[in-house]
Amino acid sequence: MKLTGSEILLRSLVEEGVDTVFGIPGGVILHTYDVMTDAQLAPKIRHILCRHEQGATHAAEGYYKASGKVGTVMVTSGPGACNTVTGVTDALLDSMAIVVFTGQVPTTAMGCDAFQEADVVGTTRTCTKHNFLATRTEDIPRIVKEAYYIARSGRPGPVLVDLPKNVIMGRAEYRGHPQELNIRGYKPTTQGHTGQIKRAVELMRTAKRPLIYGGGGIIHAEAFDELRELVSMTQIPVVLTLMGLGAFDTSDPRSLGMVGMHGSYWSNMAMIHCDLMIAIGSRFSDRVTGKLSEFGKQCKIIHIDIDPTSIRKTVHVDVPIVGDVKQVLGELNKAVGQVERRWVGDFEEWYAQIAEWKAKHPLRYGPMQDAIKPQYAIDMVFEVSEHMNPIVATGVGQHQMWTAQRYRGHKPRRWLTSGGLGTMGYGFPAAMGAQAAFPDDLVICIDGDGSFQMTNQDLITCVENNLPVKVVIINNGYLGMVRQWQELFYSRRYSQVDLTRQPDFVKLAEAYGAVGLRARRPEEVKPILEQAFATPGPVIVDMVTEREENCFPMIPPGGAIKEIIDYGDPIPEKLFQGLR
Repeated sequence: MKLTGSEILLRSLVEEGVDTVFGIPGGVILHTYDVMTDAQLAPKIRHILCRHEQGATHAAEGYYKASGKVGTVMVTSGPGACNTVTGVTDALLDSMAIVVFTGQVPTTAMGCDAFQEADVVGTTRTCTKHNFLATRTEDIPRIVKEAYYIARSGRPGPVLVDLPKNVIMGRAEYRGHPQELNIRGYKPTTQGHTGQIKRAVELMRTAKRPLIYGGGGIIHAEAFDELRELVSMTQIPVVLTLMGLGAFDTSDPRSLGMVGMHGSYWSNMAMIHCDLMIAIGSRFSDRVTGKLSEFGKQCKIIHIDIDPTSIRKTVHVDVPIVGDVKQVLGELNKAVGQVERRWVGDFEEWYAQIAEWKAKHPLRYGPMQDAIKPQYAIDMVFEVSEHMNPIVATGVGQHQMWTAQRYRGHKPRRWLTSGGLGTMGYGFPAAMGAQAAFPDDLVICIDGDGSFQMTNQDLITCVENNLPVKVVIINNGYLGMVRQWQELFYSRRYSQVDLTRQPDFVKLAEAYGAVGLRARRPEEVKPILEQAFATPGPVIVDMVTEREENCFPMIPPGGAIKEIIDYGDPIPEKLFQGLR
């Protein structure tokens, strides 16, 4: 049976289990969008028309992170494809499994500066896990099969498929979707080395102050149960990276919260005083390690990761274990269970030291009078919504770090944020994608006034598609994190960070057909949030907060973890001389 490339593409997507596509049509991809109206295909694939291709790509990221299913994007050639590059790069750095289909001018016109032509394969070669240029209609089923497999297997990541117009309009024999594939040179290692696992257990058996340092790889591998079992057997405390939040229940007494530049004081102290660090699905980001020459010198390090290039890239480790985190932890748990050791109670002194750090340096902020403290507003978000187990997304900036510090999550895949690239504007479309995956769940985007203004055009997408995302804007009238650095490192010379000239967010919400609410005083915060979360449809809450509140604790850029600055501490002049 001969079908057009567009028909083959959409049938292949259905066979892959794709039920949601985020995108925007345009010239050369129009044929595929026309086929979407087919009576047989239309009920099987829900297309969500976004208002910007970057937003569509972030929405696909949010869809993947919340559901575990590969997110899908479809856009046209040239500017449409180029507008996805920020989202694709974000997905690469945070290991988000998405597949982006881009239209392309006909193969006969490629390289001729045709209208809306761009070298998309060349442009995205460094920001995708893999990309394809389809040159024959009959190759489409294989390419689709490989694209989704590559995106979700091994270390997940973005895959791009460039589709020339003559390929999607051409005809070929359709023999069904491939059931098997064999990609030469791509064989991710999944099973951990038995000898290395034994070495790891031996280090764990003799450690006095062990610490689990967990990252986003735990979530991508669906290894939550295995991590919980390991902690239950060994009683080892857990710190998590920004991308790892949600991998371990924050209400568990062995959870120490987030580590890193704006992590808690006690979690960072645990990192530099442990005698064994068990890194699981984490990549030793500079935001965690601080000054590399002083990181991890006091301890042995075990590193478990499916990506061999992430091991020993920046930090020397004593026991590297390459493999799928879920499988490796399962094997590790079996080996731990065979060790004759009484684990429970062995770390009383270690936990006592951690408790002392926590008592002396709790998360805190100054007295609140007329103005709303942003930390208080975020605390109230969790107090009001925690029993609903919300999915929480953030933009990038101070509000992101405050939210991560105060995050109260009990299940995985309920935390969405941009870590590696730090993409302002990520939060709202990612929340939209998560809401598309879970239409009946409470999805909250805690955003900054700067971040929200980068992608807020998709508010109409939420209204149009009945995606009831609740956006809480921590509105301080600044590019807050940039202003904080200018205050601390540049003698308060504020350059191009003032956002006091901004839209009325309540009226903006109403203009899009959503609900807008505002809180200006502390006593208004809780009732406004309760109203927002109980209101059907999309809601924007303009939370007008104190303008020059800073985010602490903070490890100075380029500084060592031991140089962490807590709230109220003086800023050591010597740390910042190189930044001026």
